[in-house]
Amino acid sequence: MTQGGPDRDKVRARLQALQAKTVANGCTEEEALAAAEKVAELLDLYHLSLGELELRRSRCERLVLETDRKLRVAMGLCIPAIAAYCDCKVWRERDAKGQSVFVLFGLPGALETAGFVHDAIAAALRAAWANHSQGRSFIRHAVDEKGSFLIGVAVSLADRLDALKHARNGAHLPGGGGALVEIRHSVVESEFARLGLTFRQGGASGKRLSPEAFDAGRTAGHTAHLPGDNDA
Repeated sequence: MTQGGPDRDKVRARLQALQAKTVANGCTEEEALAAAEKVAELLDLYHLSLGELELRRSRCERLVLETDRKLRVAMGLCIPAIAAYCDCKVWRERDAKGQSVFVLFGLPGALETAGFVHDAIAAALRAAWANHSQGRSFIRHAVDEKGSFLIGVAVSLADRLDALKHARNGAHLPGGGGALVEIRHSVVESEFARLGLTFRQGGASGKRLSPEAFDAGRTAGHTAHLPGDNDA
């Protein structure tokens, strides 16, 4: 890998501009997700510009994601796919208040990208439910229709992110991106091993699902615009 990548300052400036383009700043969910696609591409180009030696000298950091309680279960199904998409490790732990949070561990630029994609996916989940529930009335049942729908959307989005990860690995990079992915993976694995963490398997949520709402959510998830989708 060589130092022949794009100018780093220009890449950083474009990253910052795209990351500022969020739903909270007035753009639509589709615009935010399209920006997330570009953020991932620019991250790859930026890592190429660093060169192999400098990339291997990079140090990993942590990013704590505090998910909205109403989206926690659904986002919990998407976050592992987001972490994989950005070449990060992920686990769940309790914060100082005893709340369950997700922790991502990876290279700084990858963490910024993962945080941005997380926010964009959360916005897509909210928008999907708002669109689905518009003009409808729901009767309270033993099962949570909204939760079932959001889980259906999340399962579909996670599957698509996994597929996009395979397609993204080097597809848009000069000379392919296999070497870049390997280097990032080795850096993260090495840094992660030094943490000496041990984990235990979590249990199922026990949430009862509405099959109809779940299927409707999966259908909605298949039509949502995601990072890596091409509009052409």
